[in-house]
Amino acid sequence: MFDNRSLKWPITLGVVLIVLVIVVLVGWVLLNVFAAVDNKETASAYWTFLAIGSVVLALILAGVIGYLVLSVRAINLNRRQSNFVDSVTHELKSPIASLKLYLQTMSRRPVSDQQRRDFHSYMLADVERLDELINHLLDAARVDRRSSSPRWEDCPLDPLISQCIEAIRQRYNLPPEAIAYQGQPMVVRGNPVDLSIVLRNLIDNAIKYGGNPPQVQISARLQYRRAHLFIADNGPGIPRQLRRKIFGRFVRLGDELERSKQGTGLGLFLVRTIIRNLGGAIRIRDRRGQPGTEFEVILDNASAASSTSVELAPQS
Repeated sequence: MFDNRSLKWPITLGVVLIVLVIVVLVGWVLLNVFAAVDNKETASAYWTFLAIGSVVLALILAGVIGYLVLSVRAINLNRRQSNFVDSVTHELKSPIASLKLYLQTMSRRPVSDQQRRDFHSYMLADVERLDELINHLLDAARVDRRSSSPRWEDCPLDPLISQCIEAIRQRYNLPPEAIAYQGQPMVVRGNPVDLSIVLRNLIDNAIKYGGNPPQVQISARLQYRRAHLFIADNGPGIPRQLRRKIFGRFVRLGDELERSKQGTGLGLFLVRTIIRNLGGAIRIRDRRGQPGTEFEVILDNASAASSTSVELAPQS
């Protein structure tokens, strides 16, 4: 795994080369200027060589800077890929080990009917966890191969939000009041599968990184033919300097080997990529007057649904 020491040598080498090129450039310019002043007959030749040499040295300097930037990017990408491998390995190993344990227990000794039902329930949860991981990876591959002519349709937003809320509630065994939704019925232009991925990932993150117990507030409103969707949690918040970074591929804050939350670092990458493909935007801000983070999703080409504004009560 890469650490901060991995960046030390390429950064140091790049800075040293840049300083040396600047020193050579300044020294060479001064020598040519002094030579041109002393010998006025060959002044034009000196200025010509000075211009050519300056351009060449500037290109060298640009190349050194480019090398430094690409080296840092490559190391950061390797670090994110290493984090991704660690997280996927953990996500695969945990449910497989759990399934193996339950199956061995049932095959090696008799269990009661209640224990058998409990084991089946636990194994089903592990299988669903594996299925979600595979779907995450497939979704990431699919959004990277975005079609030049996507198939969009008019998608009612309320049913999509309600379905995603109910799925998250069942997954985490949450009470109805854990996720509250108040929205204005509207229709957005897009792919319903992609919109579901955006909603599921944002709500899932709000639950995973929210407080204990989690409390998620979701609202939606239509403004100037734009849909504004707000998803707020009651967690500790996200530092301002990391709010752009979390949308990168394979990015998860902290050390994968010491992490307690499930995930692969692809959720918010999928969210940002899909929203950009839809021509929308996503913003992060602190909640006003209370702890937590609020995500705002803005989608163009939205319109009001036929019904009036409605507040959806939590579903049991």
